[in-house]
Amino acid sequence: MMSCRESGVFTHSFDVWNEKRGIIFVKGAVKPVGRVDIVALVTDWVEEIVQDSDIELVDVEYVKEHTGWILRVFLDKPAGIDLQDCQSVSSILDAKLDEADPISVAYSLEVSSPGLERPLRKVADYERFAGRLVQIRTYSGIYGRKRFEGTLKGLRGENVLLKWEGETIEIPLELVSKANLALEL
Repeated sequence: MMSCRESGVFTHSFDVWNEKRGIIFVKGAVKPVGRVDIVALVTDWVEEIVQDSDIELVDVEYVKEHTGWILRVFLDKPAGIDLQDCQSVSSILDAKLDEADPISVAYSLEVSSPGLERPLRKVADYERFAGRLVQIRTYSGIYGRKRFEGTLKGLRGENVLLKWEGETIEIPLELVSKANLALEL
């Protein structure tokens, strides 16, 4: 059986139930599926796939680039993610995507490590990577700027503690638009 991606024929018939995030696809129902819905659905599937292992889901992205649509899944684990881990998760996820077919356009699936500049997405990441060099961007200016690079000191309440320009500052989590580990040379 050919998937929609392979055949070029796109339908919106689903036999997938995902009430956890409020996404419910009913077989035979025609329903538009947006980028946020796809990310939420794939996030749930990957969390289910890795739940009995030491693999951690870091992030899911569904983005349009010059080459077309790309569904990216970033994985990690304490000893570091390897090719076999990525292939295993990719194979299971690809089968789920082919079965449910929630994406109505051609796309590429990429499953990989988050890399050396791993994004900090979860609150726990700010504690886990305390002591590491990070880059933080904010939605609006704070301390006269929107971009910071410094040593992550952890969290205090709902604020990120960052050693920046010789002092420790607090950046409210709600203002953080992007945070990631920075390369230490």
